[in-house]
Amino acid sequence: MTTNQELLLLHKDCRKCKSCELSKTRNNVVVAKGNSKAKILIIGEGPGEQEDITGFPFVGRAGKMLDSALMSVEIDPLEDCYITNIVKCRPPKNRKPLLNEINSCMPWLTKQINLLSPKIIILAGSTSVEAFLEIKKPISKMRGEWIIKDNIKIMPIFHPSYLLRSPSKEPGKPKWLTWQDLKKVKAAFDNL
Repeated sequence: MTTNQELLLLHKDCRKCKSCELSKTRNNVVVAKGNSKAKILIIGEGPGEQEDITGFPFVGRAGKMLDSALMSVEIDPLEDCYITNIVKCRPPKNRKPLLNEINSCMPWLTKQINLLSPKIIILAGSTSVEAFLEIKKPISKMRGEWIIKDNIKIMPIFHPSYLLRSPSKEPGKPKWLTWQDLKKVKAAFDNL
């Protein structure tokens, strides 16, 4: 079985998941989008309203911001990346996922990572950093620095929704800092 077939099977199984309360309020399980052969895995927090409607991650305003940021450093979001979230179902009113919801979803993410074998992981926002790295530290203190885990280079960045609220491109501002972070990702990607 190819990686793509295994991922499609995982997606199918994940869409049936009822292991936490989020399964009762979702419209769709939002598993992933992108290229199953991509070397870059992007992990966000969880689906928002548009994602819950469409069944795909990062398709709303934050998704457009993410696409724009990636394309600004010549990373194609659908060709060079595989995009998912920590939790696969939308928390009510877009609240932060609860620990038990995160713990229920982590096996799905672990399976995705094992099938994909990414070389680079971008963690978008503090929830992804806390859940994936099990580190409680402000994103502002972690972003822009490579973390190595299981021989994978991990880059924490500000969540695109935060960039929507902080639109200035001035040096030192979140949008400018994210651009610097993604340039590091691009350089590492080019060296694979």
